Amino acid sequence: MKYRKMGSLDWQVSALGFGCMRLPTKKRFLLSSVDVDESIRILRRGIDLGVNYLDTAWPYHLGASEKIVGQALQDGYREKVRLVTKLPVFVVRKAEQFDKFLEGQLEKLQTDYLDVYLFHALDSGQLEKLKRLRLIDKMEEAKDKGLIKHIGFSFHDTLPAFKEIVDYYDWDVVQIQYNYMDTAVQAGTEGLVYAHEKGIAVVVMEPVKGGKLANPPSEAIEIMDAAKNQRSPVDWALQFLWNRPEVSVVISGMGSMAMVEENCASADRSGIDSLGPEDAEVIARLAQVFREKILVQCTSCGYCMPCPSGVDIPQNFAILNSVSFGDRLRSVRGAYKRLADSEKKLDKRNPNGNASMCIKCGKCVPKCPQKIDIPVELEKVHAIVGERKEISDYYPA
Repeated sequence: MKYRKMGSLDWQVSALGFGCMRLPTKKRFLLSSVDVDESIRILRRGIDLGVNYLDTAWPYHLGASEKIVGQALQDGYREKVRLVTKLPVFVVRKAEQFDKFLEGQLEKLQTDYLDVYLFHALDSGQLEKLKRLRLIDKMEEAKDKGLIKHIGFSFHDTLPAFKEIVDYYDWDVVQIQYNYMDTAVQAGTEGLVYAHEKGIAVVVMEPVKGGKLANPPSEAIEIMDAAKNQRSPVDWALQFLWNRPEVSVVISGMGSMAMVEENCASADRSGIDSLGPEDAEVIARLAQVFREKILVQCTSCGYCMPCPSGVDIPQNFAILNSVSFGDRLRSVRGAYKRLADSEKKLDKRNPNGNASMCIKCGKCVPKCPQKIDIPVELEKVHAIVGERKEISDYYPA
């Protein structure tokens, strides 16, 4: 494992961090749940291979992620890592709730302190709440008590909002979405550099854009096959990030042992300024191919879930994007048909509805980090996949 400077902090962080939003799941009696034993096994394997940064949050896996991470960090593993979780600012209504959330999260994680506590998905609106409730004061009180060591925020909004938040406080850590497709999206490259120049440790999430960069269309595969330096699709995405000196750690939501092994091996080969001009050209061409193919910029983060109407929102968007990526229409439509299209077939405890079940309540829209107008896009999913209308009617070239 390679290690990098954690901004202005006095510790070294593994190039690869473990994101605990996409732990392995299993089905039992038609319901999906986190596979606890396998999750603990792959988390510990990552730590054994040198990963020393674990990132989780209150809503991940509908509240199960923190508890599983706490179990995985028993038997001496807690002392080997920097542990990070997040305050769900979006559900905080009173300042006193800060203490209740932090106390509950420490209990689930089975630890006395957090190495980093982040304001989750801070944006311009949540910044005003943070000011109004004096939540920075609560963070600093917790730090004085030894309950947290460093303060930061994760982010999904515009570049001006990012700069406003960065300038508001002397942050230790920021977490941003960044990959070779999203260099001009949200904080983007400019925001990455802006935070780094202030000495803030920059943590990168969504390195393979919710798995999309790991499953390239045929046009992208041809570009990779013709490249002088041969890399897997995931390795291209990760090396792009580790090449930049502003990046402290890249967190990957690894959901299998194979992903852990592959990503740790990739981290072993990483280095600042390790890519040459030919590599940069390959990545630029790949980015262009993906931008032309992806119809809905969903990263399957699941923040929009659960849907009150039982729609499996991420799966519907994945099905639509697979059409654009050239997957066989027969298999794509089969996947869509397997989703529920009636109340009788719907399982709201484990949302499985197709796009036709959307009632356009709009409750998902403010939750989406990518600012997708979800009801509008779901309507397009049903038209294209369910009613077999032309993509060009809804997404002009």
